[in-house]
Amino acid sequence: MFVMDRVHLIICLLGACVNVCECEPAMFGEVSSPQYPQPYPANIQKQWDLEVPQGYQLQLTFNHLDIESSPDCYYDSVTVVSDKKVLGKFCGQNSTDKFHPGDKPILAPGNRLQLVFLTDDSNHESHLGFTAFFQAVDIDECSSSSVENGPPCSQICLNTLGSYLCACYHGYTLRPDQRTCVLECGGGVRSELEGTISSPGFPDTSPLDLDCIYTISVQPGFMITLNFSQNFHVDQVYSQGESCLFHWLQVSVQGKEPRKYCGVKSPGVLNTGTHFVQLEYHTDGYGQSQGWSLSYTTQRVQCPHPGSIGNGTVTPKFAQYLYRDYIHVRCKPGYKIMMGEKEISSYKSICQSNGQWHLTLPECKIIDCGAPKPLMNGDFELISGENNEYLSVIEYHCNEPYYRFKDTSKATYKCAVDRKWTDVSNNDLIPICYPVCGMNTEVSFGGRVFGGKPARSGQIPWQLFHKQLRRGGASLISDYWALTAAHVVDGLENTNMTWLGGIVNSQDRNPVTMEANKIIIHPNYQRVPVGGDRKNFNNDIALIKMSARVQLGPNIRPVCLPNIISGPVMEGKMGTVSGFGGFEQGSTSEILRYGHIQEYPSEQCVFEDYFVSENMFCAGDEVKRVDSCQGDSGGPLFFPMLGYGTKEQPYEVRGIVSWGPARCGHVSKSYYTKVQNYLGWIEETMANN
Repeated sequence: MFVMDRVHLIICLLGACVNVCECEPAMFGEVSSPQYPQPYPANIQKQWDLEVPQGYQLQLTFNHLDIESSPDCYYDSVTVVSDKKVLGKFCGQNSTDKFHPGDKPILAPGNRLQLVFLTDDSNHESHLGFTAFFQAVDIDECSSSSVENGPPCSQICLNTLGSYLCACYHGYTLRPDQRTCVLECGGGVRSELEGTISSPGFPDTSPLDLDCIYTISVQPGFMITLNFSQNFHVDQVYSQGESCLFHWLQVSVQGKEPRKYCGVKSPGVLNTGTHFVQLEYHTDGYGQSQGWSLSYTTQRVQCPHPGSIGNGTVTPKFAQYLYRDYIHVRCKPGYKIMMGEKEISSYKSICQSNGQWHLTLPECKIIDCGAPKPLMNGDFELISGENNEYLSVIEYHCNEPYYRFKDTSKATYKCAVDRKWTDVSNNDLIPICYPVCGMNTEVSFGGRVFGGKPARSGQIPWQLFHKQLRRGGASLISDYWALTAAHVVDGLENTNMTWLGGIVNSQDRNPVTMEANKIIIHPNYQRVPVGGDRKNFNNDIALIKMSARVQLGPNIRPVCLPNIISGPVMEGKMGTVSGFGGFEQGSTSEILRYGHIQEYPSEQCVFEDYFVSENMFCAGDEVKRVDSCQGDSGGPLFFPMLGYGTKEQPYEVRGIVSWGPARCGHVSKSYYTKVQNYLGWIEETMANN
């Protein structure tokens, strides 16, 4: 069987589908007798229709032929037929046999052949049959004498594989029939950017009675230049001072009067300055002109030099800028591209076909970083520059003496290229103003809580007071958080608890009022039912978060948390306890009192049936009978002693008034929650809430 390229279509009609093969004729193939290379069967008749593409001849070559020999191949045979004409009838075994084709190819006159194989019903000997190869052979149509109606082309014939092409001599064009040529005379529009044009038949004499029009039209943005060869001859006749009367070449350019040329002087080079030119070549029925030829080129239109721009650059830099050239504008660092009142991210302008830039140049204006971020509990001031512009410098500072930065007193920021205020490390995060802890505004000595000395305004500015529901105190440790004893707020977590600060008299009409937003009791604190008798004050500590930031001032400031201390809590020195609790037998104080106390070993502070742990310590003053009392619970025991705090050693809350004897002043010793044991819990709780 032979090879063919196949395209299969499935055609369905009334529910029945037929597989139709649209087959392109193959360029070559092979055909063999049935059962080859086994002996062929008797009494068969088989036909093969061989075909190659149009424009080729089919050539058949027998690779092997072994068919029973007989006179005129009467019994068995293979016959080659072309258009009902028998090209050969073959049988035999060897090329020496009379009717054996041998290895000589058989060339069909066209692109088709039929192969017919016949055998009779009696084979006395076994014969293998045949195998043959067919292929397409190109036809040289240009030299073939078999082409009907004479030569295929009127002038030039070009043979191609499977076909041929016709061409014409210079000055002639091919007609639509693609075979015959006609004299070329203008026609069409030349849009290529360069080319050549010549009169019909040039350099031979031009035909008479010509009216040829040649049009050159290239895309806008290009200008045409005509370059005539020196071999120029257009018949010239003078009449009353006029020339170019009967033969002429007229050049028409947009925006200018047409101009005629004749004679033997070449027009040379003509710069038309436009993208459209028309040439008209005219001859009458007399005279003789040898004609002309020209080549034309194009050049791009030129745009004016764009100039320069302040605080920026125009790129690329060319000596001249032509059609389709483009320019970019880049501003110096710290400047932005402005087109009128609008900022644009980038600028690009193209030289247009009319010789003008499609966009005018923008401006480079200095950037600004906008208003600096506000600093909570601080402010900023402009150090240099103006209008928050590039390279302007500001300084942040905290509202001292109540707030300060952690590591510096001021923070300098500059307006940077990325339009952010950044510090020397290119960080745009502004610092945090931390409350200054452990500082007061007045120093005084002496006194005690139980019968102690009244405090003056500003002496103990971290003291908070609560007299509703349950009288007690607390210590302000930041501008949001306070520290107190758990038993003071136990059971009051979901109530509206109001704390007073910035006062030394509980009847003050203008206290700093703080509403508790969260009350967080230490998770290991053991609660006792209402009315129960508490004997265990272990983990007696709680945190209070206020609903709003406390505005710090001279009379309300936080106390510091202690560092981890090894050994005695107060390092063998005196500390100070303060509060609004009892100061005389059976009475509570409406004014803030303080007293100085020392730490005692636990074995000197034994209260029967009460649980004592490492989370508490004992303090008081047996000599001066200074002690905390009911109503002081939750208040601070701070160190160093009031009057001795400095910037180098600020006041720290080292104890929280927790529990003691039932009668104040009777023993002059009480227990305090050891704050240093809870630093981790305090920091974690504040960070998570």
